[in-house]
Amino acid sequence: MPKTVLYASVGPNTTQYDIDVEACTLTPRGTVTAPANVQYAWPHANRRFLYAVSSDSGSGMAGGGANHHAIAYRIDPSGSLSPHGAPIPLPTRPIHMATDRRSEHLLIAFNNPPSLRVYKIGPDGTPGAEVPQSPSIDPGIFPHQVLATPDGKQVVLVARGFDPDKGKPEEPGALTLFDFAQGVLTLRQTVAPNGGFGFGPRHLDFHPTQPWVYVSLERQDQIAFFTLTDGTLSPDALARVDTLDAARPQSDHQLVGTVHVHPNGRTAYVANRTRDNVGQNSLAVFALDPQTGMPRRVQNIDSHGVHPRTFHIDPSGRTMVVAHIQGAGDVPCRLTTFRIAEDGTLAFAHAYDVDNAGKYMWWAGMVTIP
Repeated sequence: MPKTVLYASVGPNTTQYDIDVEACTLTPRGTVTAPANVQYAWPHANRRFLYAVSSDSGSGMAGGGANHHAIAYRIDPSGSLSPHGAPIPLPTRPIHMATDRRSEHLLIAFNNPPSLRVYKIGPDGTPGAEVPQSPSIDPGIFPHQVLATPDGKQVVLVARGFDPDKGKPEEPGALTLFDFAQGVLTLRQTVAPNGGFGFGPRHLDFHPTQPWVYVSLERQDQIAFFTLTDGTLSPDALARVDTLDAARPQSDHQLVGTVHVHPNGRTAYVANRTRDNVGQNSLAVFALDPQTGMPRRVQNIDSHGVHPRTFHIDPSGRTMVVAHIQGAGDVPCRLTTFRIAEDGTLAFAHAYDVDNAGKYMWWAGMVTIP
């Protein structure tokens, strides 16, 4: 019988948690340690390996640090992780990674300096050599996610851009679509409504059955709705809907995080996050019109933590786990669980405080083990 586990990374340590979906509870198990702080992780398509990228650099540090790697772990039937092969070095801090749909390549996004690189995955599941790309590939400004399209024929790079700051003008965001074959990227399309100004995409997710794409706009606190048809994105959003249930707080720390579509395709979720308690740390819930795909916000619920950077939904669609990057004041760093109702709305279940020892909980995600 398949088993779903949660992995959560604090600093260099990734801990396994067993999930009881009925009780909406987490039980910590073993921990593995990477060469540096884990930035993101992604499972192999066969769910027998987990890939992670790590770095001793921090957000916004151009060329900072000297320890950047991609690592493979073997997943045993219990969910425990063990190193699989040797880590491979990376040039700078990686911010996001995924595999292609068949897990023949690692796709790794770097934000500063911006780049997108592809590495082979060997038949034994170990990461290998980099695949050379055209030097003309433009990664945009501050890439923050890379993801293969559902059919595996394209790769989308999400670049956030920057708000104006201290006399420096706004830098535009974009979605860049590449054709993808045998590890090689070829520019297909760049989507940057209004030249990318007022458009700060952070993450996207695909609908499980329809040609619909949902994008979290970090700098605008919105969810945007696009279509993907015949390998081409709609040139502009068909809708942009606010993720907050009140006026935007007067804090430059109020941002959105990741976006995920429910496995049944009827609901999408976006994390609202702030590093202080001036604004909202919440989950925004959007009902998706079954005919048009248009999102309609139906709920905002407190995340019961500070700065919910990411979250994940179990394959049955009944439990959500939210990972908070840090603590603030009397609220510690923590994981929180939510029950998901039939209509997609959320109800808080449990909070699990995490001793982060001053480190960030950058990533958490679920893997269903065959």
